[in-house]
Amino acid sequence: MVRPLAALYRVIFGSDTDPALRPILGINFAGSLAGSTVWSFVGIWAIKKLGADQSVLGLAYLVSALIGVGSGYLGGHLSDHFGRRPLIFIGWIGQTAVVLGFVAAGSSATTGLLVLCFGGLFFQIGNAAGQALVADLVPRDRHEPAYAAVRVASNLGVTFGPPLGGLLLLLGSWNALFLGAAAFSAVGFALAVLFLPARGAYAPEEPPGRGSFAVIARDRPFLLFLVSAAFAWLVYVAFETVLPISLVESHGYSSSTWGFLVVLNPFLVTFFQLRLTERVAAVPGAVKLAVGLPLMGLPFLLLSVNDALPLVMLILFLFVIGEMLWVPTSQTAVAGLAPLDLRGAYMGAFGSMGAIGFALAPFIGLQVRKSFGDSAVWILQAALSLVAAGTGAAAIRIALGRGPDEPEPVSATV
Repeated sequence: MVRPLAALYRVIFGSDTDPALRPILGINFAGSLAGSTVWSFVGIWAIKKLGADQSVLGLAYLVSALIGVGSGYLGGHLSDHFGRRPLIFIGWIGQTAVVLGFVAAGSSATTGLLVLCFGGLFFQIGNAAGQALVADLVPRDRHEPAYAAVRVASNLGVTFGPPLGGLLLLLGSWNALFLGAAAFSAVGFALAVLFLPARGAYAPEEPPGRGSFAVIARDRPFLLFLVSAAFAWLVYVAFETVLPISLVESHGYSSSTWGFLVVLNPFLVTFFQLRLTERVAAVPGAVKLAVGLPLMGLPFLLLSVNDALPLVMLILFLFVIGEMLWVPTSQTAVAGLAPLDLRGAYMGAFGSMGAIGFALAPFIGLQVRKSFGDSAVWILQAALSLVAAGTGAAAIRIALGRGPDEPEPVSATV
């Protein structure tokens, strides 16, 4: 059994993964497996089991995302002062408690939706500390492949999570789903307790003696990069939330067909993220953003021309290529833009942009679709991807030229 697993590990991650990262890879796999097992089905549970109104459910998702905006920065900020491990542990415990809260809600829609509102809180707290820990564990010139490897582990979990959740529902009930996901989450917490390092070899020696908010507020390249991230997340979340509605309602696809199509995303990321990252390692970060982000938005314009299945698959393929260029490049850029002692706060602020995307993308996309039609949504997403590319590339180029008295500059390899 060990040899097949080792062979699979080499196929996915290669043989040169930094040894310090291996516990993080296992913990991230467990986290994404637990999360995707349950969160793919929560909306269905709320409507079918609890009888929740769809508009109220949408409001609960919005509240959860907005709570995540603040908690991402807070989690990263606190991890700079108290260490990464405590905040990661809090995130794990909180996420497990939220899933168990769905069981405790019984048939009460009010209680269930109230529990749902706190999903973003604990995820963002733990995620910010975890992203900062990756940069603590490896030298700067290894940041991009490190973030790519962590992303592969997470996508591997996403590949297996929804089928496991469906199996739990098939064999049991909603409570079986939630208790199973809570068990997976508890295993992840145990792995974190047993194997998560106390600190990384490249972590700051002392906690910061200054406030992070004021530093971030003065860091104009980083603020510009946050703008880029916010627009990029609007495009990314539209892919997850608006595209399936568009394909089913406007282009004649069945829900089951979307279920097969969406699996292409984590599959391609799992097997090609590290290979692509290695191939483009010498390409400047500004160029990768300038190419990758438009690949996430512009191909959707083809839907207005032709919606045949091969073209839709091509659109999804180009989106994934853009996504694989964008995510590790951005995480590497933030780690480089951040002063060493405020790395957690910077990563937390960056992670909060994802919460903004989840809060606003469905609302904006569906409103535009309702008011102006399906094609207008994809024109908007194409425009947002271009803005994200321009601001992101500009932020990196500005950071490369800033002076020594400003926050620690991003390296030339970003």
